[in-house]
Amino acid sequence: MKYWAGAPIAFLALWPLNVAAAPVWTQWQSVPGVFDLGGPRADGTLIVAGSAALYTATAAGDLQPFARGPGGYRDDAGAEAYLAVSPGQRVAASGCDFTPDDIFILRLHTPVGLTRVDRTGESSASFTNLEVPSLNGIAFDTAGAFDHRLLVTGTVSGKTELLAVDCRGAAQVVTKTAPIVEGGMAVAPETFGQFAGTLIAPDELSGVIWAITPVGTATQVVNSGLPKGGDIGVEGVAFVPSGFTARGGYVYYADRKTPGNPHPGTDSVLRLSSADLVAAGVEDGDLLAATEGGASMIAVRCDATCHVIPVVTTPTTAHGEGHIVFTMNPAPSPSPSPSISPSPVASGRQLSPAPFIATGAAVLFAIAAILFAVSRRR
Repeated sequence: MKYWAGAPIAFLALWPLNVAAAPVWTQWQSVPGVFDLGGPRADGTLIVAGSAALYTATAAGDLQPFARGPGGYRDDAGAEAYLAVSPGQRVAASGCDFTPDDIFILRLHTPVGLTRVDRTGESSASFTNLEVPSLNGIAFDTAGAFDHRLLVTGTVSGKTELLAVDCRGAAQVVTKTAPIVEGGMAVAPETFGQFAGTLIAPDELSGVIWAITPVGTATQVVNSGLPKGGDIGVEGVAFVPSGFTARGGYVYYADRKTPGNPHPGTDSVLRLSSADLVAAGVEDGDLLAATEGGASMIAVRCDATCHVIPVVTTPTTAHGEGHIVFTMNPAPSPSPSPSISPSPVASGRQLSPAPFIATGAAVLFAIAAILFAVSRRR
């Protein structure tokens, strides 16, 4: 009996301690002046925005300059000219489509508006001009409540003006009185509780995440609980795509070098794996929200109510900017069903108990031998 008293202690000593550490961003790729990300495009690549320059990046880490030819993109050096990549959607009221993989970039110099860069890298600065003094956010309506238009925000007299732009460049004002928001925005999927279909946008000054409806009503989703203030608070949001946690992949965020700032950044693209998110309790359809100062991140889950899940909690000197984006591993190819031989029972044959009896007897004999040897040594 003394032998058995010590066995659980020895057993626990050999048992692995499976306590997961909180996820930490890794510096994945260096990009001069990086401040935003978009995509993925149809070929799986991301669009990376640096200072007045665009790049493509594969999940494997192949980074290539993009739209650098004679008709390419070179606007707004040093500015936060955020972008959105077209998923290729029809605007029903306008009877036209956004071309898949076209890139729409905030044009922050006069005339203020949107610049389009097509999938071949040709730039068209004349896509549309907008009657606002400045722009600070952009996202495609992927849910449809805004008729699949391109949503753009700007600050006017201490409030946010939200405009919906169709595939011909025609703009409609949704509201001129929304709370102050800016940065990487996203439209909520139908699984996001009472906020499904709304534009979700962060306010770094207050730490609040807002939902704006197609009729311009703004409602607080949650107070992020993250550090708040200029160049500090919540900066980018995105929804975990369906299938991400099962298929696997990565989530990305820009870390912009900002000399003299308490969070000076590194000019690199940060990355986390799907396994990191799963370990933190994140599920498909959750909202991710990351800060500018330190790139801390939470997840928000909304069903009957909304609640916050901490994800990246380790303080860093990163300087997060723009959108959060994802890449997913390819879906597994369907494999042919293996042929299954008829079981003995199904074919009418009864299994003999003899092999099972023999195996059980052998196991019992081995246990008895071990116990006998131990008792002899004591």
